[in-house]
Amino acid sequence: MDALTENWDLILKGFWETIKLLLVSGGIALVLGTVVGVARVGPVGILRKAAVGYVTIFRNTPLLVLIILTYYGLPEIGIDFGFFVMITMAMGIYTAAFVAECIRSGVNGIGLGQAEAARSIGMPFGMTMTQVILPQSFRLVVPPLASVFIALTKNTSLAFAFGITEATFRSKDLLKDYPADRVVIFLGIALGYIVIVELISFGANRLERRWAVAR
Repeated sequence: MDALTENWDLILKGFWETIKLLLVSGGIALVLGTVVGVARVGPVGILRKAAVGYVTIFRNTPLLVLIILTYYGLPEIGIDFGFFVMITMAMGIYTAAFVAECIRSGVNGIGLGQAEAARSIGMPFGMTMTQVILPQSFRLVVPPLASVFIALTKNTSLAFAFGITEATFRSKDLLKDYPADRVVIFLGIALGYIVIVELISFGANRLERRWAVAR
């Protein structure tokens, strides 16, 4: 246990980096994914096709490839926001495709009568979505959105290959210094990820129950 007890502060710092990666890239994914999801069900044909193209491309592109293209490719054309921002941007753009599909399924799960009633009182499409459809859609898609963010939590481990000192990066250093304790190190780091995942699941369950009562 020395590998964990003697380096507890470094492990916590690693998981703090993991949480920052999750929060920033998750925020990007939620905002961008909502916009893309709404475009997929919107009345403007060109935006609908662009949204379909976005989802098709990024759902079928490996995240590691996207990170490499963002991390190494964008600086070559003069776009460089720093290591952390570039990696979170790649993870956010990738995850947004899955968020968009969740949002689309939620919107499709709302009865047509809701949108028709909104249009009958003169609400434009944008107001209908923001005031009527999306609030109800988010209630429907809490479980699949939680699954998307759980997957994102695990995907943050890819950042260690690019020098971000998150939890997996710290475990690699510990394995070098304490090769005899590799099982304990793996279990300790895995437990940290399990805690984060369980917190996401707990929050999703609370939201689902609260919104179910509200319905």
